Amino acid sequence: MTSAQARLTQGSVGRHLVDMAVPVLFGIFTMMSQAFADMWFIGRLGDRELAALSFAFPILMIVTSIAIGLGAGTSSVVARAIGAHNHRRARRLATDSLILSFGITAIVSAIGFLTIEPLFRLLGAPDDMIPLIAGYMTILYAGVPFVVVGMVGMSSMRATGDTRLPSMLMVIASVANVILDPILIFGIGPVPAMGLNGAAMAALLSRAAIFGGTLYFMRMRLDMLTFNKPDPGELRSSWADVLHVGIPAAATNAIIPIATGVITAMLARYGPEAVAGFGVASRVESLTLVLFYALSAVIGPFVGQNIAAGKPERIFEALRLCTIFCVGTGFVIAVLLAFSGAWLPTLFSDNPEVTDVSTKFLMIAPISYGAYGMVMVMNASFNGMGKPMPAVHISVARMALIYIPLAFVAERFFGITGIFVAYAFANIVSGVIAFAWARASVQEQCDLHAEPLIVSETA
Repeated sequence: MTSAQARLTQGSVGRHLVDMAVPVLFGIFTMMSQAFADMWFIGRLGDRELAALSFAFPILMIVTSIAIGLGAGTSSVVARAIGAHNHRRARRLATDSLILSFGITAIVSAIGFLTIEPLFRLLGAPDDMIPLIAGYMTILYAGVPFVVVGMVGMSSMRATGDTRLPSMLMVIASVANVILDPILIFGIGPVPAMGLNGAAMAALLSRAAIFGGTLYFMRMRLDMLTFNKPDPGELRSSWADVLHVGIPAAATNAIIPIATGVITAMLARYGPEAVAGFGVASRVESLTLVLFYALSAVIGPFVGQNIAAGKPERIFEALRLCTIFCVGTGFVIAVLLAFSGAWLPTLFSDNPEVTDVSTKFLMIAPISYGAYGMVMVMNASFNGMGKPMPAVHISVARMALIYIPLAFVAERFFGITGIFVAYAFANIVSGVIAFAWARASVQEQCDLHAEPLIVSETA
């Protein structure tokens, strides 16, 4: 068992980013592929099940946003404690964040159980689909506390600079989920067919593996978990530090599924097929954006350790490299989907009303993915600095001030196509704003340390 060291404050910036991002990329890609497989298996059940999953998607993303927010808060404070060479504080923060996460998500789950029917009616779900959606969500809500605690624990692990262990857990859970999916969805031998509920049960069981593995590695490999009774004052201090970043970060991420819920309700006016098509396209999008998810997961710990060590020039170099990567990768993704966007949706449905909507989205939205990647990375860097509010402002502007209002206007003139054009426009504008704001924030840090804004010689 070894104590975490501030290893991200020395050595090549680019090498650190690559070494951290590759395992995260592999882990996230595996999980996204598992979600892709989920969609394929559920598509075999029928368009009603696909539509039910699409209605559930915004709510699942809100729950995930809570986990991402708490994870961002945890990663930020733990990384900064490590950067300041205070391992005892880092371990206390990591432990206390797990306690906080379990309590918050237990409350969220209870509220979720009580609001399933009215919430999905509000989202425009037809009456005959409510029982289908309710069965799926009931199973998922039962496992939310364990899912979120596992995700927050993995954020603590990444804050140390170790991305291999959490990525390994993600791969194991994803493989287990894919194996369990056909068994529980369609039934094999003595196992009865559970349909859509089987997909929820497979997800619940696989995420339980992450929960158990995270606690084990935090305690036995990284020495980032303590079972000592916390001092009440220190516990409150830990929670306040985590929530200082965690609440704005959760709000930042929750804006996206809330906006998606509004868009889903708009699409519901065109029928369940349109909602199903949007759901298929959203899953394809998640898989193609995996590179940006990986970068946003590692930039926070890198920024946190270096901000605490007083090395803002290394942060500037990291953001410069990330921006180049996002722009280049976004262009490649757009080209690939321009050629494959017409046939990818047919993997999930043979209904032309479903696949037409998916194809429209995949022909329009990808032109903005490079800018969207910049938004993700820059927002994560703000959280790493312990300055979460710029990320909130950028995300609110992107979704609430640009995307949704423009979608309402564009939809009146261009129908579903107008909604997707509004999404691409919002991404591009927000990416430019995020880059300029992050660069200015790092420049301020450089000025405070009386150092010129130069590229690190170790890059």
